[in-house]
Amino acid sequence: MQFDQVSVGKKANVYFDGKCVSHTVTLADGTRKSVGVILPSTLRFDLSTKEIMEVVEGRAYVSINGSPELTFLAGQRWEVEAGGYFVIRTDEPCHYVCHFG
Repeated sequence: MQFDQVSVGKKANVYFDGKCVSHTVTLADGTRKSVGVILPSTLRFDLSTKEIMEVVEGRAYVSINGSPELTFLAGQRWEVEAGGYFVIRTDEPCHYVCHFG
């Protein structure tokens, strides 16, 4: 439930008028991730790189590239290739880790 020996960006990444807030984490090997929370909302993310989204706490309803919506709970993840998109709907705060590339 934690990342050890990392550097964390001091400034938060704030998207969608504060409905999604994260911090960038860089691991010792240079791997970059973001750790954040999405507040109750429906948001669309258009991706320039591959992302694996992991739910840490809460629930997310997700449509990937226009597919039917699926439910993801803590410990579950979904993957979207570069150039794709996903729409995420939350009805409670959803804590997540985004694994890039």
